[in-house]
Amino acid sequence: MTLRKLILAFFVLMCQFVSAQNDSINKLKEVIVSDRTLYSSNKSQSIQILNDSVIGKNQSTLTNLLNYNSVLYFKEYGRGMTSTVSFRGTTASQTAVVWNGINVNSLLNGSADFNTFTSSDFSAISVKAGGGSVSYGSGAIGGSVHLNNNLVFKDKFENDLRLDYGSFNTIGANYKMNLSSQKWSTQIGFSRNSSDNDYDYIGLYTWKGVQRKNENGQYATTSLSANVGYKIKPNAVLTLYSQSSNTDRNLSLVSESDSKTKYINTFSRNLLEYSETEGRFSSNYKAAYLTEQYQYFADIESNYFTFGKSESFIAKMDFGYQLIESIKLNGIVDYSSTKGFGTSFGDNTRHIGAVALKVVEKANSKWQNELGFRKEASSDYDSPFLFSLGSSYAFSSFYNLKINFSRNFRIPTFNDLYWEEGGNPDLKPESSYQTEIGNVFKYKKITLSETIYYNKIDDLIRWIPMNGDVWSPENTDRVNTYGSETILGWANSYGKNSFAINGTYAYTISKNVETGKQLFFVPYHKATASLAYSYGKFSVDYQYLYNGFVYTRSDNDPNEIIDAYQVSNVGLSYDFKFLESSKIGFQVLNVFNEKYESVEDRPMAGRNFNMYITLKF
Repeated sequence: MTLRKLILAFFVLMCQFVSAQNDSINKLKEVIVSDRTLYSSNKSQSIQILNDSVIGKNQSTLTNLLNYNSVLYFKEYGRGMTSTVSFRGTTASQTAVVWNGINVNSLLNGSADFNTFTSSDFSAISVKAGGGSVSYGSGAIGGSVHLNNNLVFKDKFENDLRLDYGSFNTIGANYKMNLSSQKWSTQIGFSRNSSDNDYDYIGLYTWKGVQRKNENGQYATTSLSANVGYKIKPNAVLTLYSQSSNTDRNLSLVSESDSKTKYINTFSRNLLEYSETEGRFSSNYKAAYLTEQYQYFADIESNYFTFGKSESFIAKMDFGYQLIESIKLNGIVDYSSTKGFGTSFGDNTRHIGAVALKVVEKANSKWQNELGFRKEASSDYDSPFLFSLGSSYAFSSFYNLKINFSRNFRIPTFNDLYWEEGGNPDLKPESSYQTEIGNVFKYKKITLSETIYYNKIDDLIRWIPMNGDVWSPENTDRVNTYGSETILGWANSYGKNSFAINGTYAYTISKNVETGKQLFFVPYHKATASLAYSYGKFSVDYQYLYNGFVYTRSDNDPNEIIDAYQVSNVGLSYDFKFLESSKIGFQVLNVFNEKYESVEDRPMAGRNFNMYITLKF
C-alpha cells in the first residue's frame, strides 16, 4: 500500500509544472564561498538553491521564503511569532541551520526560530535534504538550511535599498553595500522589519458581535552585518563574517483574558576564516565566537524576566590533499566550548571535540563517489560513530541517479540536560540511519527531481510527566519516516515574453514505531507552486501553498487536528529607469482571504497588502 502511494505521488507530480529555483552551482566558482563542503562533497544528495529574484518576491522572514518555495513544513504560532520547522517528518531540533559553514542551532533548545532570520541578509540560501551530521554535526537529520554571505573579488561598488510598507503598519527596510576590488571585498548590511500585527481574526467574534483582533502581537527584528575578505595572495584568502540581530516580540494572546507577555531574542555571530591552496594541498581554518540570549517577560508591565544565554567558541581545521587526479582526501578536526547559563538551568559548560575524514572520488566526468566518517568526544554524552556514503552517476544529459546512506545524530540540549527541575543528565543522543535514492531528469527547459527516502530514528528525546507537575526528558521513542519529494520546473522566453513555473511537493509518513501513529504536526502532504510572467519592464507572479491536515495529539485523535489549508499570493512590479535600476511593486497576500492556522488557536492573517520600492545605485 505504501509503495502504491509513493508511485501515485510521483505520477501526480509529473502532471504539474512545479519546481525549485536552482542556480548553476558552477556560478559559485566566481565568488568566495565559506561553506565549500556543501557543493563539493554532496553530489549524492538534493540541494535546492534559492536565487536573488526568488528571495525578492517573498516577505522578509526566512519562514515565508522557505514555506512557499521548499518542501519544509512550518509550525508558526501566529504571524511573525515563533516559527519552527519539520523536514522529512522530523522534529524542529532535527534540522540544522548552517551560517557560512557553522551550525547555529540554539544550544539551549536545539532548534532555530526561522522568524528571527531576515532572508535578504544573505547572498545565497540553500536547502539540503537528508542527513548531514558528518559535515555539520548535531541536528542535521532531516536536512539542513544554509545561509551564506558570498564575497566577490572584482572592481565594483553597489548599493541596494528596499523599502516596504504593508497592512497592519508593517514596515521594512533593507540596505546592502558591496565594495570590492581584485584584493578586497566588503559587504555591509542593515535590515529592520516591524509590525503592529493587529489583524482581524477571520470569522471570529466576541460578545455582541465584536470582531476579534490579533492582540499583543507587535514585533520588530533588527539586524546588522559586516563581511570583509582580503586576498593575501592569489591562492590565499582571509575573511571575517559578522552578524548581530535582535527580535523583540510581544506574544499574541490565545484568549483576551490572558496576561500580555513578551519575548526578546538576540544573537551575535563572528567567524574568522583563512583558506589557502598550494599544489595538491589545501587548508581551511575557522575560528568562531557565537552568543545567543533570550528574555521572557511573563507580564510586559513588569521589569521581571527569566532568561537564558549561551556563549560558544568554535575552532575548525580542514586539510585537503589531492591524492591522485580522481581522489581527494579531507581530514577535519574541530573543537567547541559552550557555556550556558540561565534562570532555569544554572551555569554549565560543554566541551566537544571531533575528527572526521572525507573521501571524494571522481571516477570520470559522469560518476562521483563520496565517503565520510566522524567521531565526537564530549563531556556530556557518548557520541555514536557517524558515516555517510554516497554516489552520483549521470547516465546521460537526460538522467542522473543519486544514492546516499548515512548515520546522523542530535545531541541533548542544555534544557534537556540541566533544566531545573526535570533535566536528565543521563540522556543519550538521538540517532538515525537514513537512505535515499534521487532521480534527476532534464529535457530541454524542463527539470524533474524525484527522491524517495527512509529514515530510522532511535532514542528520540521526549519530555514526559514524572512526579506531580514535574516533566523530564527521556529517550523513549523510535520513529520511522519515509516518503517522497518532487521538484519540477520549466522556464522559457519568447521574444520579450518570459515565463517560469516552479514548485515542490512532499509526501511524508512519520510514525511512532510503538504506537503506529503519525507524529503530530507532520502533514502527509505539502505542495507549493509559483508562476511568473514578465514582458519588458512589467512582471506578475503568483504563489500557491498547500498544507495538508496535521494531528495535534500523539494519539492521532481525529477530533484534534488542524485542517488543511491553501494560501495564494499575487504580485505585480514595474522596473522603471532611475539610477542604475529601480523597481516598484505591489503584493496581495492571502488573496482569497483563507481562514487558516498552523498551530491551534493561533489564527493567521487574512487578505493583506504590501508595497515596495527597490533602488540599485
